[in-house]
Amino acid sequence: MFNYREDFPMLEKNIIYFDNGATTFKPKSVINAMNDYYFNYSANAHRGDYTISYKVDVAYLSSRKKVAEFINAEFDEVVFTSGTTDSINIVAEGFFKNLLEPGDEILLTKSEHASNILPWFRLANTNNCIINYIELDDSLHITMDNVKKAITDKTKLISIAGITNVVGDLRPIDEICKYAHSKNIFVIVDGAQLVPHKKVDVKKSDIDFLAFSGHKMCGPTGIGVLYGKKEFLDKLTPINLGGGMNESFDNENEIYLKELPNRLEAGTPNIAGAIGLGAAIDYLNNIGMDNIEIYENKLKSYLIDKLIKIPFIDIINIESDSGIVSFNIDGIFSQDVAFYLNKYNICVRAGNHCAKILKSETGVKNSIRVSLYFYNTFEEIDKFVELISDKEKIMKEMIM
Repeated sequence: MFNYREDFPMLEKNIIYFDNGATTFKPKSVINAMNDYYFNYSANAHRGDYTISYKVDVAYLSSRKKVAEFINAEFDEVVFTSGTTDSINIVAEGFFKNLLEPGDEILLTKSEHASNILPWFRLANTNNCIINYIELDDSLHITMDNVKKAITDKTKLISIAGITNVVGDLRPIDEICKYAHSKNIFVIVDGAQLVPHKKVDVKKSDIDFLAFSGHKMCGPTGIGVLYGKKEFLDKLTPINLGGGMNESFDNENEIYLKELPNRLEAGTPNIAGAIGLGAAIDYLNNIGMDNIEIYENKLKSYLIDKLIKIPFIDIINIESDSGIVSFNIDGIFSQDVAFYLNKYNICVRAGNHCAKILKSETGVKNSIRVSLYFYNTFEEIDKFVELISDKEKIMKEMIM
């Protein structure tokens, strides 16, 4: 077992937390870094000609550098946003809205999160584009054959999650990017469930745009990242205009914007959030992303091996490539199971998990989702499995 649990104050609350796909707990080092900013140098960034403001600038830029190195990007290819949702909307509205023409095709999958569906739905309606889907195989995974089969001469972009939040499948991003680029097709990757769990190299994968959130990787809420190749970010129209992103303006015809990435970060940034994200990256790097992936896979395999022995449990994604396992108990509504587990201080997610069109592929509208992280343990899984193995107990406590 990883020996990191004592770093997380929330793990002192006598709970078993299996909802890491929604958000992760924050280690003390992240909390302390943010508190240090608020207590000791709480000034604005890029604004003041005094010592503590300079210290803010150094910390803020240091965090951007840490993010860039974490995903192997260039410094000015990292834009701070409020999260994955914000990042994808910025790409859709600021880049592709100006590029796509009527009849152009956007390729998605039916297992995407709403954050990687709704912005494209809106863009398709605005620009009269066509939404199509890459077919999922029998395991609800993407295959390169199905990617190739879905692409037409009208396809302009593919936007997919690196790992999906219900199925938990790891997509072949490198191969998809290589093939898509041979057809002059852009690839956008929703990295919300990918970046916190596996090492990502945007240059090796040749990703065009990558979006991810700090709060799913031990960082604070309200901070996220948009990565884009510099030549594409250069063509991205800023969605927000205001302070911090302009060089000068004298009238409506003379507006001069700053260089990347500043021109895409109007207004006072989430300084504490960026500092916290930098501390989270330090923390994850100290553990090692490869070590995190190996340990999570062991936890996942251990959980699935136990669940498949319970005859009344239907696992939706038995071939999950990540720490995400979704299932149902025959005859019991998923949220009733979640309420039952909550009595024993076990936190799971139940519902459609913001993947509302996945039901057309699975025939299942709602499910129970366990999403694991490196601070979970085999002993926690044992307790969880013991509680859901007794269907009679669940039914009895539902009506109490």
